[in-house]
Amino acid sequence: MDSSSEPVTVSGENEGAVLTSKWVELQSPERADSVLELLRNYGASQTQISKLIRSHPKLLSTDPEKTLLPKLEFFSSLEISKVDLLKTLTFNPKLLAVSLRNRILPTYNFLRSILSEKNVGVIFKHNSWIFLEGHCKHVVPNIGLLRESGMSQPCISFLLTRGTRVLMVNPEKFGQLVSEVKEMGFNLEKSTSVNALCALCGKNKLVLNRSRELLKTWGWSEDDFPSAFRKNPQCMVVSEKKLMQAMDLLVNKMGWSSGMIAKYPVALGLSLERRLIPRCSVVKVLLLKGFINENLNLGSLLKPTEKQFLEIFVNRYLGQVPELLSVYQGKVDIQDV
Repeated sequence: MDSSSEPVTVSGENEGAVLTSKWVELQSPERADSVLELLRNYGASQTQISKLIRSHPKLLSTDPEKTLLPKLEFFSSLEISKVDLLKTLTFNPKLLAVSLRNRILPTYNFLRSILSEKNVGVIFKHNSWIFLEGHCKHVVPNIGLLRESGMSQPCISFLLTRGTRVLMVNPEKFGQLVSEVKEMGFNLEKSTSVNALCALCGKNKLVLNRSRELLKTWGWSEDDFPSAFRKNPQCMVVSEKKLMQAMDLLVNKMGWSSGMIAKYPVALGLSLERRLIPRCSVVKVLLLKGFINENLNLGSLLKPTEKQFLEIFVNRYLGQVPELLSVYQGKVDIQDV
């Protein structure tokens, strides 16, 4: 049997793991061994190596010194941890196949002309596809359109960092998206316009439409949704489960009107476990004991920092309700106070 068609055994944490010849026709078993050794030296686990080879079999035929090592060294130079580097490469193994000189470096240089090294690292971790597709075809013309439309450079940088995929949309569709955002009354000089672009792009728009229909069942009017969206676009694209849990807590358990929540849509985007439930539990106790007015403004509950909230709603009443801090920390139930 030809040696190139024999199974390749990957030694390491999981002895005997086999990469079969159906994944790759090896020209050089020695080269394959060198590739595997290089990946292990960079801290890749056996599971990660297996995923990389399954997704990109030709990696075993790559020249480890001339092709693979320079890419690994470049990616390692970004401001990201080795753990994040390996997670990204395992998720998007084609990064090890695309040309460093002709695609990766030009895109990196473009990003660095606009962003800090740290934010380029953020893009690599969360939107590494831009290093595969490049920046010339879509990103550059789309940024040009935003500049012509009056978007400030800080907002463009914010969008490029946090919503990279939005800028990778076909320029014609992107132009329609920008027009839609402007028609909805967003000011392109403010960061809310960036959040709106992200919320209206791709799958998020489906989520947005679903949220609109769900909130109608809670009594939101035709005007409530667009008004709430203009105030806080990202809170309108949370999961269905999170949306329903938040509305159930605020409307059914706390007794606030659906219309009030529409005025403070930030409530729908806050963490239930870390923000909404602890604060609502404290306020519920204070309401039941008559220490605060039932017409409490929802914003005064949500806007304060944790330190401010503790001072206003917890520490002030500890003399009358000693268990209040424990309620806030989830150690004591409301009915036990």
